[in-house]
Amino acid sequence: MKRVELFYLKQCPFCQRALTYIEEAKQQHPELREIEIELIEESEEAERAAQYDYYYVPTFYIDGEKVHEGGIYPDEVVEVLRKALK
Repeated sequence: MKRVELFYLKQCPFCQRALTYIEEAKQQHPELREIEIELIEESEEAERAAQYDYYYVPTFYIDGEKVHEGGIYPDEVVEVLRKALK
């Protein structure tokens, strides 16, 4: 399974929705439950975040490759997580 990182901000409404969509996706798709996502709060890990090339949150990286940046919908979360299974 591939490594998944999610850059987010606690106060970002889009990020909060993304976190909810992740939980919903794992409930609805049992194969996604085993995927571990490293949550990186941008303001708390600013030095680490600065090493990545993104502007908007939430931003998903899989094995170091950016796969989604910015607002996200439930079906897109499922698509992102499925990429981690390949």
